[in-house]
Order: sequence, then C-alpha cells, then structure tokens
Amino acid sequence: MPLIDMPLAELKKYNGINPCPPDFDDYWTKAKEELAAVDSKVELVPSDFQVPFAECFDLYFTGVRGARVHAKYLRPKGGSEPHPAILQFHGYTSNSGDWNDKLNFVAMGYSVAALDVRGQGGYSEDSGCVKGDTVHGHIMRGLDDRPENMLFRHVFLDAAQLAKVVMSMEEVDENRVGAMGFSQGGALTLACAALEPRIKKLAPVYPFLCDYKRVWEMDLAKDAYNDIRDYFRFFDPLHEREDEVFEKLGYIDLQYLVKHINGEVLMSVGLMDNICPPSTQFSAYNKITSKKQMLIYPDYGHENIPTVMDKIYQFMLEL
Repeated sequence: MPLIDMPLAELKKYNGINPCPPDFDDYWTKAKEELAAVDSKVELVPSDFQVPFAECFDLYFTGVRGARVHAKYLRPKGGSEPHPAILQFHGYTSNSGDWNDKLNFVAMGYSVAALDVRGQGGYSEDSGCVKGDTVHGHIMRGLDDRPENMLFRHVFLDAAQLAKVVMSMEEVDENRVGAMGFSQGGALTLACAALEPRIKKLAPVYPFLCDYKRVWEMDLAKDAYNDIRDYFRFFDPLHEREDEVFEKLGYIDLQYLVKHINGEVLMSVGLMDNICPPSTQFSAYNKITSKKQMLIYPDYGHENIPTVMDKIYQFMLEL
C-alpha cells in the first residue's frame, strides 16, 4: 500500500520530535491548581429539544479565566440509580452538534455531556476578548504571551472541568465515566483523561494537537494545522524563533500529558491521514502506560471510517 508517513513498524516505536519544555510538569500542576480554585457555578437550563425517554439541558459552568462554558447535557428520564456517563468533544472550529446524535447512549441508560469549545462554533465564551467565535488560530493564541495564557491550556482545562462537573451529578456514577471524540475531539479526550484520571474509558479517533514539529517537517502545516504556517508567515518570517516556538508549543503537546492517563484507551488511526499524520498520533499513543488498543485502518485518512462508532459504542458498553 502507499505510504504518506513512516512504515507501520516504525510508527509503533516512534516517540515524537517536538521538544518538551523543562518545566512541563510544573506548568500543568499549576494549571490544575488554578482549575481547582474556580467556582464552577453550574447551571442547567431545560432545552427546547426534548424526547420522551430523556431530559435535555443546556449546561453552563464558569471555567478558568472567567469564561462561561456551554455544553449539552442529556440524561435518562426517571433514572434514580447512579449510572455511567459519556463526555463528547468536537472537531476543530465546530461545536457540540445536534441533540439527536447523543440519544443512542441515553437509550442505553447513560448521561451524555458534549462540550462547546470556547471561542469556536458553539455557545461558550472566549474570555480573552469577546464572546462568540474566534474560530481559527487557537493553536497559536497566547504564544507571544506567558505560557500560562495559551488558549489551548484553558481548553484542556475546560475538558477536565466538564468531567468534574458531570462526575458531581447525583445521577452519575463518578467511577463509570467515558470520553470520546474525533480530531480535536480526540485530542480533548486525551487531555481530559490526563487531567482528570478518574476517566474510566476513552476513545480518541485520529487525535489532533500532537508533535507539532513533526507536522511542520512533513509540510503538513495546512488545513487544521494552518495556524503554525500563518504564525511564521506573519510573525517570524525568517524563522529566527523557530526553536523557541516549537518548545513553547510543547506545553500543549498531548504526547507529554498522556502519561497521566489511568483509563482504558481505544484509539483509532487512519494510515492515510494527511491532516493529523499517523506519526503524530503514535507519538502520544506510544507514551500511554494504561491498558490500550489501537485500531489501525490502512486505507483511510481524516474522514468517516466504517465500524469506528460501532466499536466505540461496544467499548463504552463495558462501563
């Protein structure tokens, strides 16, 4: 078969090339301390969308730096015993999606919470400057500021905070919570489980936000990673700060966070993925130390892949 990346045997041993900042662990320890000090001020507002077997709510909570974050929250109607829950995370620049595509898990007796990433296509605030969507450029937002002001730091913390909020619900068994998502959603699945290690099962599909320097060297800083190319073109056209830029991006490189994951992992990758290259995904997968399995699709790229959702659904049944 054709190759767009390394041979599979090399992928299974690949450990990434993006530099890791020397204070990475301290950076995330302080980030979690900041999150722990936040008063979430959780609010559940009944949605206009309702069905006979579920209760559907717009869930709001206050995240780090004062942003009011939105998620869709659905729970089985009339369920009194604590039950499992699924957290869902969406792709870059998108939103939490329609209500109806979450009902399969509710029908199974699970609650579902689907995050709107701050500043993207949903209803969460971007507290950096404005409400609503800023849509693009999120990888580089805050790069020329202090590392603790990088936007994706806050987004990763939002994912973990959503988990904490859902785990605190009376109807949810905090020890039976799973997380899932595609692309950026896969990245936030990894971030969520790394920052909230009680996540029991996680199913990231072709996760984004891993091994930025590898993306650059493969000349794939386009599409979802176009932020990197734009940054150099506008702010460092001579690449005088290239080493500094990639080291700073290391703070939000998931390959260095995943060591904190305790949950069981089912990751899916398409070997023809030229948006989130397979090697970048393996750089994270190979560092996960908990129980894990990789579903490898040789002929598929960054697209809808047959059987993935069925396999995730079956995987989450075990909750």
